Amino acid sequence: MNLPTKLTIVRLLATPVFVVLLSVSFTGNYTLALILFLLAMFTDYIDGVLARSRGEVTNIGKLLDPLADKILITSAFIIFIGLKEIRLPAWLVIIIVSREFAITGLRLVAACQGKIIPAGRWGKHKTVSQVITVSVVLVYLCLYYDSRVNMPDYRPLVLILVGITAAFTLSSGCYYLIKNARVLFNRPLDDEKRKGGGRV
Repeated sequence: MNLPTKLTIVRLLATPVFVVLLSVSFTGNYTLALILFLLAMFTDYIDGVLARSRGEVTNIGKLLDPLADKILITSAFIIFIGLKEIRLPAWLVIIIVSREFAITGLRLVAACQGKIIPAGRWGKHKTVSQVITVSVVLVYLCLYYDSRVNMPDYRPLVLILVGITAAFTLSSGCYYLIKNARVLFNRPLDDEKRKGGGRV
């Protein structure tokens, strides 16, 4: 197992700790959750850089890397539903989680056909928007419980940000499904190459 894959697994293992920090109320729990989340996302950047620079891009890495991101980020959004300070509408989270399930299922179907669907530009932009949103919510929670800060009610702005992220997440999911529709119908991804038409 190479170093980039080990970093991805560390990110997976960080998720239960992150969930506990958001679920158990004690002084500084949201601050610790924010630090852990940012560190986990930093490992996401580092493992990608290492894999490419060291020529250690593997199929298992292509599968585990986006999966680790999905598990961590969707865990955050799901927990936000139950936090009284946020009261995130469940339907927004359902959009985000459903998209992640759909694309993970698509990747599994492709893997059964011996193909790997790596994270593309749309997926990476979607992940960045989700990371920013989760980070902003966690910062809001940190300031909310800081007695030194007279925190206004920014919940409407938080909801707007989550709504924008949900819309971006949904559109990127539609893009992946349309682009890789041939996988669902068991058509080889290199059909067009064999016919001499277009790029795959």
